[in-house]
Amino acid sequence: MDQTLIIRVIVGCLALCILVVFLVYIGFLGGVLRKCCPSSRTMRPGMVWLLLIPLFNLVWSFVVVFGVADSLGNEFRLRNIPTPDTKPGKSIGIAMAVSAVLSLIPFVAFAHLILWIVYWVKIANFSRQLDLFPISAVVPSNPPRI
Repeated sequence: MDQTLIIRVIVGCLALCILVVFLVYIGFLGGVLRKCCPSSRTMRPGMVWLLLIPLFNLVWSFVVVFGVADSLGNEFRLRNIPTPDTKPGKSIGIAMAVSAVLSLIPFVAFAHLILWIVYWVKIANFSRQLDLFPISAVVPSNPPRI
């Protein structure tokens, strides 16, 4: 095998791995939105899959950040979960989305990777908080009839 073929195989495998990780991330964001009561959601969980559209995803990432932050904030208020931020994950999410737009600059691309990981971890922590305070413990399943 010549060197160009080896390089192409390595780059192809790397691109496939990145795509798989991105698909897991998008599925995770949809799962977080599904954990929120429909009345708390500001976007439908399936809308996160629009992040797969090239170039459009640079704008849509802002919509997703705002939608996830607003939905989590609404859900935390509904479940009486204490949080210092009224829109959980919004500030780091905006920084991540801005760095994605600017990621053509080499050092900004590295910063985007770091911010993306931090955002994912932060949203995962908020997701775990939703698991700790189930909706059934907050809202009675059979409300009293008047």
